Amino acid sequence: MSEADFYTFFTGGLGLLVALMTLVAWHLWRMREDARAGRLSALDGISHEMRINLHRMVSELSQVAANPAVGPDVLLPIRHPQLDGVNSAMINANRNGIAVIGVTYQELEARKLSLRAQLAQGNAPGAVLDDAMDAAINGVAALYFWEVHKGALPDEIGRVRSWDVRDWMKGHGFKAEAFPGMHLRDEVVERLRMYGLQLTPKPLTHTAWEYYNMHYDRHADENGPLGRRRQRPAEEPAEDEGADDEVREEKKRGGLFGFGKKADAVEASESDDVPAIEPEPEVLTGDLVDETEAEVLDLGPEAVGENDKPAG
Repeated sequence: MSEADFYTFFTGGLGLLVALMTLVAWHLWRMREDARAGRLSALDGISHEMRINLHRMVSELSQVAANPAVGPDVLLPIRHPQLDGVNSAMINANRNGIAVIGVTYQELEARKLSLRAQLAQGNAPGAVLDDAMDAAINGVAALYFWEVHKGALPDEIGRVRSWDVRDWMKGHGFKAEAFPGMHLRDEVVERLRMYGLQLTPKPLTHTAWEYYNMHYDRHADENGPLGRRRQRPAEEPAEDEGADDEVREEKKRGGLFGFGKKADAVEASESDDVPAIEPEPEVLTGDLVDETEAEVLDLGPEAVGENDKPAG
């Protein structure tokens, strides 16, 4: 083999090797994409399957509420093969969300069996129907967590606008008046808030209809400006006389908050440095005292000096 043939053979073999490696890589990439698409399809199938089951259960409960005399055949059993397939095949997914879906199915099945037994006995649905409606509301809330937030926990989601939840239910065909005497969308929103989801805005005290039909009486409102104007200020409690005496005593000594002690210390220091000058007592001399004064003072004639006696 010549050198030219060797290089030709080497170049052709290297090209075939590169083409083979490219083909293998492309095949592996296609397998990975198919597995990813199948996984996403299976997870989307769980939400689609649960949505169909919830729509059917809401429709059945509406029929029972409208006509309590219907038979138990109205309530069909719940089947979820898509969820069973995901559980059997170890698909990389949020297992917490899948567990919540499974528990929700168990609750729906239990409530539907209880209602079927109640209708089979010919009794009024009563509280059993209310429990089934409550389970359906829980199912819609669990479907929202799974479909919109991929099964995340309420603490991991953050704040959500309540109107987004209502739009999601409206887009999936959950009517607000599906259950008689109940607003389904409001109930689902409150259930999500009860589960810990932060929904904004916060619930209002009154509905729009109640608010615009309120008749405000500004004269009867104690917290209004006119009501506060009528309220008289509370009388101050009588001060303790003993406390007043103590205050006066402190003021006499120089004031409150320790100034009296300072004044007392200053007075004590002054008394130590400068001796007190006592006034001289008045001395009654003989020149100034006469007999009449002696008699008035009851000193007697002996008190009058010899020099002070009248002459003659």
